Amino acid sequence: MESIRKLKQYNPAYSSTLIKSEELPAYRAMLYATGIQEPDLYKPQIGIVSNWYEGNPCNMHLNSLSQAAKQSINKNNMIGFQFTTIGISDGMTMGTEGMKYSLPSREIIADSIESVVKAQHYDGIIGIPGCDKNIPGVLMGIIRTERPAIIIYGGSIESGKYQGKKLNIVSAFEALGQKNIGQISNSEYQNIIKQACPGPGACGGMYTANTLATGLEALGMTLPFSSSCLANNINKKYECNKIGSYIKELLKQNITPKKIITKNSIQNAMTVAIALGGSTNLVLHILAICQTAKLKFNIENIKELTEKVPMIGNLKPSGKYLMEDIEKIGGTPIIMKYLLNEGLLNGECLTVTGKKLKENLEGIPNISFSNQKVISTLYKPIQNKGQIRILYGNIAPKGAVAKISGKEGHCFSGRAKVFDSEIEANNAILNNKIKSGDVIVIRYVGPKGSPGMPEMLKPTSYIMGAGLGNKVALITDGRFSGGTHGFVVGHITPEAQMGGVIALIQEKDIIKIDAIKNRITLKISKKDLLNRKKEYKKNRPKTKNGYLSKYSKLVSSASAGCITENRNK
Repeated sequence: MESIRKLKQYNPAYSSTLIKSEELPAYRAMLYATGIQEPDLYKPQIGIVSNWYEGNPCNMHLNSLSQAAKQSINKNNMIGFQFTTIGISDGMTMGTEGMKYSLPSREIIADSIESVVKAQHYDGIIGIPGCDKNIPGVLMGIIRTERPAIIIYGGSIESGKYQGKKLNIVSAFEALGQKNIGQISNSEYQNIIKQACPGPGACGGMYTANTLATGLEALGMTLPFSSSCLANNINKKYECNKIGSYIKELLKQNITPKKIITKNSIQNAMTVAIALGGSTNLVLHILAICQTAKLKFNIENIKELTEKVPMIGNLKPSGKYLMEDIEKIGGTPIIMKYLLNEGLLNGECLTVTGKKLKENLEGIPNISFSNQKVISTLYKPIQNKGQIRILYGNIAPKGAVAKISGKEGHCFSGRAKVFDSEIEANNAILNNKIKSGDVIVIRYVGPKGSPGMPEMLKPTSYIMGAGLGNKVALITDGRFSGGTHGFVVGHITPEAQMGGVIALIQEKDIIKIDAIKNRITLKISKKDLLNRKKEYKKNRPKTKNGYLSKYSKLVSSASAGCITENRNK
């Protein structure tokens, strides 16, 4: 009884309100049914949510991490309750109707976490995401609950290997383009597919999952090294094994995500991701996270950072290396310490360790540039500005997002080849109907038009595989995979479904893309453009039933983060 009295004094903020109530006997009765004992009733309850499911290597190992986290929580005199939320495999749905559900799944993930945590009155949360949309979805749900929380990244996959070359998921897509032009045999093509993904973990380059994971670590929402620790590394289990002591400290100090996620920490997240050459999807998700956290941080703020932060990461898709190579040189913290020492990060930001960012990095060694080629110095960067560019112009008066590595050049002008679906564009590329100098236009694939704003890894991979990477450009109101490279512009706003200028482009129109002046222009007169606007007829919605129909009615534009939550609260 004495131990129970001590536990009662701890008084968890949320679960204790139900335990204390004599009018809720069913609550206690059902807790007893889960197997907990009377002393456990007075312990803090921690929800442990993972995006575990067996059908995707990014997610198939997350349940074991969740179980390890639960053991750590229980050892620290708390009660862990595991639950799961959904996931969608971007790689497996790429180029199919299933990809329409990828971005919308972010909202389902956030909604489900908010629902379970608030309904069950959990006192804290551990989130364990794997694939791309898992990460922002988990964070957005956590922000809404206003409970102390820590995210454990599921970790990146090891590289595959074939004929002495490293492989990753993008290798499989590009191999099809190579086979199509006779560069590799069918046997080589099949072997690349078989060897590309050797086990668990998210896609290995600086694609969307790893971009967001490194961003979250810089944001302060994961423990140090979480983003660069591979999925099958024993240290990933060690991270889970010590999570209980950290979440307990957050509960004691009442450190909630909104105390960690500030404009300064968002800038830290963006800075690290831009420096490493991260995915264009970073823009969508950062905007959505800021909207959820009620922070005043918009696409113009992102543009300022992309102009300021050099790219120093020699990482795929445009570079050579993978996340496993970052782990080998000392992990994400060694890069963060370098950026902090150079004045590009704010070290005063609070993190889930309960310490400031600069305190977390105190014991981290300085990066060496003499024995590794993964990270360049800021004084001799791979590119003076970040790959991500925010473009404006008559095609995108409310903004568009480009990823320009510089290898393709910085300006492109060509004649439009117009497609009203991704499938049409893919067929044209595979049937060798795209020629040097073309600007491929894929439209009606935006958040409302598709609906769901699918990623375009197939067409860009086919372009690269066909040897057209520096000879054509591609623009779309859809978005790109983190694995995309080439001269590409996405997120064009307003989208075609809303009557944007991209809907008015005609075959053989001249389109100019200038990544130096950050402009994207349809080269026609204002009078001709006005006449086309008058003649425009809005397309009927493609989906009339189910979740995508509801999503298309609620979703905001790409320049506002594609969120469905009421933004006028």
